[in-house]
Amino acid sequence: MIRIFRHLKSKEWSLILISVVLITAQVWLDLKLPDYMNEITKLLQTKGSTMSDIWRSGGKMLLCALGSGVASVMVGYIAARVAAGFSHTLRAKLFSRVEAFSMEEINGFSTASLITRSTNDITQIQMMVAMGMQIAIKSPIMAVWAVFKISSKSWEWTALTGGCVLLLIIMLSSVMAYALPKFKKIQWLTDNLNRVTRENLTGIRVVRAYNAEKYQEEKFEAANEALTSNNLAVQSAMAIFNPGVRFIMSSLTLGIYWIGAFLINAAAPADKVALFSNMVVFSGYAMQVLISFMMLTMIFIMAPRVSVSAKRINEVLETKPKILDGSVTESQEGVAGEIEFRNVSFKYPDAEDYVLHDVSFKVSKGETVAFIGSTGSGKSTLINLVPRFYDVTEGQVLVDGIDVRDYTQEALHNKLGYVPQRAVLFSGTVSSNVAYGDNGRAETDEERAESIRKAVYVAQGTEFVEKMEGTYDAPISQGGTNVSGGQKQRLSIARAIYRRPEIYIFDDTFSALDYRTDRMLRAMLKKETAGVTSLIVAQRIGTIRDADRIVVLDEGKVAGIGTHDELMKNCDVYREIAYSQLSKEELGA
Repeated sequence: MIRIFRHLKSKEWSLILISVVLITAQVWLDLKLPDYMNEITKLLQTKGSTMSDIWRSGGKMLLCALGSGVASVMVGYIAARVAAGFSHTLRAKLFSRVEAFSMEEINGFSTASLITRSTNDITQIQMMVAMGMQIAIKSPIMAVWAVFKISSKSWEWTALTGGCVLLLIIMLSSVMAYALPKFKKIQWLTDNLNRVTRENLTGIRVVRAYNAEKYQEEKFEAANEALTSNNLAVQSAMAIFNPGVRFIMSSLTLGIYWIGAFLINAAAPADKVALFSNMVVFSGYAMQVLISFMMLTMIFIMAPRVSVSAKRINEVLETKPKILDGSVTESQEGVAGEIEFRNVSFKYPDAEDYVLHDVSFKVSKGETVAFIGSTGSGKSTLINLVPRFYDVTEGQVLVDGIDVRDYTQEALHNKLGYVPQRAVLFSGTVSSNVAYGDNGRAETDEERAESIRKAVYVAQGTEFVEKMEGTYDAPISQGGTNVSGGQKQRLSIARAIYRRPEIYIFDDTFSALDYRTDRMLRAMLKKETAGVTSLIVAQRIGTIRDADRIVVLDEGKVAGIGTHDELMKNCDVYREIAYSQLSKEELGA
């Protein structure tokens, strides 16, 4: 857990140092209170004492209490500032690290777990820092100082206080031995609950369509019950603690006065007043010692869960991304839009079998190359190697004659217009979704608006966008839930067109479009993107038959490369796919 605090900034360390000074002053003022109480007790029992003397001591006592209160408020404010700033830093670093992760790291942690780590785990640490600065620093100073003050009063009282502290430690150890394993499970169980909840919300349409609400409720109930049972077990153990502490504190007070009664009774008349005053003072100091240990136990109770949270956050922050930047920011002069796969083989992390086997082909500038094959043949995997969502296991992928691993990721991605298989929209407006991200191009507001309109027009989206309230400033809900699947797909395509890239990558992008829109969109793309390289993954022969070349994949291997007519003559796999979709007459036509 200590490693997490290396992320504190120098300003926050300075505030912590200031709070240590304030806490020390606060402890000194708190421990002066019993001394003034001792003076007042002696004055009350001393002949000749005046009311002004008592008021003077009482006034000093009041000033100490006021000073302690002011110091406490200042420490509380500083602790809140440090805790909030620290959690802000951790969230920013966590988000930045996750942004740098490849798909391998993200899948390794799982989305639900990364969300929990970014929210719940950081909240646990924020609470620990806020309380720790006020308790973990103050309690040891208070305990040591108070023990030093009481050690010279009476060995009987000191022994009694030591026994009560020992009893408190034994009780805390017993509770923690039972609760610690359950504290460590809480975050994992929270992950599981988030996963089930997210899965249900993401797939709500399928759940309803299959009348699976009861099944999902049972899954949620199992996860909820596991977390609840674990929390109840922990809280039951903690429930013993408060009454136990109160019992020990009451017993200590009673013990001090009981021992004091014997000591005063056995003392000489001249010593009785001093013993009574010492008893009052010792009672105050002993309470401070016990309260200090009690406050420390609150930290010990929080520590196991916070330790788990810190470990989980460190796991993310210390995980090195597998996809690292190269040094190349610009391609060779005069070369733009060329792609080459050179003896590429690939298998997913921790998988035994290769998904792609020795794939080689070259795409020239301005060429449209399509990929087709049966489900699981490796089409999407193949094109996902171009933007480096994964790196090749063997071989090379070259863009403009340079290995993609040698580019900086920013430079590589600025060359690409990527449209994923599943259209993704973000909360915002039509314009913010189309003009999403940084493409390394500076534009005025007018140029940007014109580029957005043109991109939407080419993507066949003008008709529905201009009917929306607000047109290009119309709101888009998170995930694009307020537009249809086809509309989402067209806005996703418009986003790629807006970038004006060297290379388009369409990963089964046209599947949500009807045949008419598909045909019109491809015709418009061919016209507007002349001279730009396009890679198209598709399932429909009609979508790709006009491509310059078609790459046929079968079980991760290249089964054929050529035009539609050439493959119909020479490639059995392509011919089989074609006849499964279209009649001989349609193919002949």
